[in-house]
Amino acid sequence: MPPKLDPSQVVEVYVRVTGGEVGAASSLAPKIGPLGLSPKKIGEDIAKEPERDRKKTKNIKHNGNIALDDVIEIARVMKPRSMAKELAGTVKEILGTCLSVGCTVDGKDPKDVQTEIDEGEVEIPEE
Repeated sequence: MPPKLDPSQVVEVYVRVTGGEVGAASSLAPKIGPLGLSPKKIGEDIAKEPERDRKKTKNIKHNGNIALDDVIEIARVMKPRSMAKELAGTVKEILGTCLSVGCTVDGKDPKDVQTEIDEGEVEIPEE
């Protein structure tokens, strides 16, 4: 028989669980059993924790508007990490991110702004 543990002794046990989801008590038993704790009671305590969203929620709609000048400033910051040759290419990368997030640029769809850049209607500075 292993020696009895001192109840006043602090012991850290690392168990990976998702908050709000009760795992099987049998998976907790090997770690917690030797410490003299009830795996079922620990499982109930885990269930009381705030629930985590393990499966990402889909169809989240974002809304917002950003100025083209702000997009250009963001592109200047991101330029060293971008593979684009010119600042206009980096601006178009940022506009693609705006499109995927769901925000508008100066009240217009980011795809329309990209088209305007391609056609030369919107002037992007060299640097």
